[in-house]
Amino acid sequence: MLSLVSLVDQWQAVERSLPEGWGNARLRLTAAEEGQCERAAVLLGPATPGRHRRVISFFAARRGAGPSPDLVVRLLQRLDGEGIEGDLELVGSDVSEAAAVTAPSTFVEAWRRELAALPDDWSDLYIEVELFSSDYLERAALLLAPLNPARYGGKPGFRCRVARRFGYGGSPEMTLRCFERLDEEDIRGRVAVLRALSDTRPVQTQGPVWYVDGRSV
Repeated sequence: MLSLVSLVDQWQAVERSLPEGWGNARLRLTAAEEGQCERAAVLLGPATPGRHRRVISFFAARRGAGPSPDLVVRLLQRLDGEGIEGDLELVGSDVSEAAAVTAPSTFVEAWRRELAALPDDWSDLYIEVELFSSDYLERAALLLAPLNPARYGGKPGFRCRVARRFGYGGSPEMTLRCFERLDEEDIRGRVAVLRALSDTRPVQTQGPVWYVDGRSV
């Protein structure tokens, strides 16, 4: 019997069940009706799905190439909006190589580890601060305010930019201080560099602009 729970809710339940530090999640959607499967595959097109009868296979990628968790949410919202029903299952997942290392116990340690992995001439970063509980959101938003944090997707956390020399984003020193404040108040979570640029030289601009899922950040 197929679930009556929305596909977005099913995905969020799957995401919560994934191991800490997951990199890729392989998913299988079984449509309630074969007549809906073709339309579902079209709506999931940006995730490059595979289809066999009523079953559609695709994946989510937390880092690197592939549909991000945020994109998966938006695509499933389209299916929910058109009344397409089905069961979304987790087929398997991979823990990213970086996450296979014991996770740092503090934001400061995590931040220093992320910086150590960057090239020496990095200039601009787009980072993600994920919180282990939504209870931290309000206080963390205040402590991270100098970085102009922005909410994203359905997970508790924020994304923000860091600029090393000039341009838009918090400085590395301010970013470190914000993470020290989170640690001082025992707010738990993780930080990851999503995108990085090296040796940028803006001319009469506020620095580089990234386009993530069709939006500038």
